[in-house]
Amino acid sequence: MNGDWFLRGRDGRLSVYLISGDAVVWRAERVPGGSWTAPQRLGGDLPLHPSAGIGQGHDGYAHLVAWRPTAEGESGLVHSTHFRPLLAALDWNPVGHPKKKGDRTGTPAVTVDAEGRAHVFVRNNGAGVHHLAQKEKGGWEPWLDLRGSKVQDGLAAVTGESGLVEVYAAVPDGMLRWSQQEPGARPVMQERLKAPVRPGTLRALATSSGSTTVFFTDTSGDLCAWRPGGEPVVLMPAAGPGPVAAIRCALDGHDCTLLAQRSASGRVAFAAYPTELESAGAWWTESGPRLPVDALVGLAEDADGRVVAATLSPSTGQLLLSRRKDEPGLALTAWQQV
Repeated sequence: MNGDWFLRGRDGRLSVYLISGDAVVWRAERVPGGSWTAPQRLGGDLPLHPSAGIGQGHDGYAHLVAWRPTAEGESGLVHSTHFRPLLAALDWNPVGHPKKKGDRTGTPAVTVDAEGRAHVFVRNNGAGVHHLAQKEKGGWEPWLDLRGSKVQDGLAAVTGESGLVEVYAAVPDGMLRWSQQEPGARPVMQERLKAPVRPGTLRALATSSGSTTVFFTDTSGDLCAWRPGGEPVVLMPAAGPGPVAAIRCALDGHDCTLLAQRSASGRVAFAAYPTELESAGAWWTESGPRLPVDALVGLAEDADGRVVAATLSPSTGQLLLSRRKDEPGLALTAWQQV
């Protein structure tokens, strides 16, 4: 699942989304802080390929995009909206293919702008990026070719605090960035970072009114943070493979960025530092039991504004949660299976 698969809905309930066979399934809290539902198939019985992108708007609605087989050797993208965790999501709706027809080209990345419109980005078969946006009053705009070359799979899409949409892509010698200049505008390539970016490790987070911070692992194994217009900063060695989970939260009255990742030891590693102040330093602290190799790590805030960490194993379906205690620092409760 490309994006934040662990979300708080507009009614305060937490939910998780994962790929299971030929479907996307979800689970949700029955009441905030309470027991959880059993896994339920999302979007109807349409069979899907095993990858999807997810994004959430300020309204709390989750937008999901996945590939489905359409004919022998061909696929198309479909979209669903999940308005509230305990309600059934809309059925999957076809939204086309970047080149009108063909097979899968890349894992979709999804974000939602300030007007609640979903934006879909996908690597195309020419190793560039295509973009698809919802219209404000329903339906979809035409596909747009944003260009680019040698783009690796694993795009990171984000909506800044300004409400404008951005997307980042790893390329062999660095990273490309596209962003909107005004609401509803076509995202345009803004700058190119030259750095040894490891594909599949990008995570973008809005960290101030005018800035997005992109986290990535470089080819030497260091976790780095970059804000457009500046130079990347090495934070610390990455705890494990893949992208980090990242969230902004208040810790002891300070605006902090909290990171989490499945570590090489198999446990969850956490690190926090004052938002956009990487010079303060960060270091990993491990927590919880050893997890399956495919376990994902997510971060969210619950209905009471407490940080909640989740781990989810697609192979076993095991969901574990830990919440921040009401005490100084980042003290967490014991991990519980739900």
